Amino acid sequence: MALCKVLANYPPFRKIIKTINKGVHRELVRKVSMSSSEFRHIVRLGGRDLNGKKKLIAALADIKGIGFTTANAIVNRLNLDPNVRLGSLSEADLKMIDDYVKSLHSYIDLPYLLNRRRDPSSGSNIHLISSDLEFIVKEDIRREKEIMSWRGVRHSLGLKVRGQRTRTTGRKGMTVGVRKGAAKTQSAGEKEKGKK
Repeated sequence: MALCKVLANYPPFRKIIKTINKGVHRELVRKVSMSSSEFRHIVRLGGRDLNGKKKLIAALADIKGIGFTTANAIVNRLNLDPNVRLGSLSEADLKMIDDYVKSLHSYIDLPYLLNRRRDPSSGSNIHLISSDLEFIVKEDIRREKEIMSWRGVRHSLGLKVRGQRTRTTGRKGMTVGVRKGAAKTQSAGEKEKGKK
């Protein structure tokens, strides 16, 4: 015990002891918060079941249509602690987050955080999440196919849409070989026939 007191006054060991104490303290706080009776392991937000053990920003980013940046903006706007676990939030906080997530476009002034700017049907900036987002994306693809735009044609043929190269990647079905090799074997076969 006396040796520990002596080493605790030695500067390098002081730093080690502080970090050990911090780690032990964090682990104890985490265990206490997760073992309390009001901790929820599964939380329903934005039409999705989320893991209550995750930190707030990471849990919100699991909702389709909300990424890390948008989740961070939500947490900052609602003045919530980003390091708190989602399952340890009160019912009022969860209700507030749910309302905010469902009508995000009415709360956020920065249009670059919204995932559907200048919506073709309404012309306004909106933010869609979960099944609404999936439905609208499918509708957009259907509309592109219907009007026979270049993107629509590429979608209907099952080819790449955004200008990527297709010579070597994106092959489907039986097309596996390389043309250059096949051309060499054909030309070699033709040369042999010419010699005979």
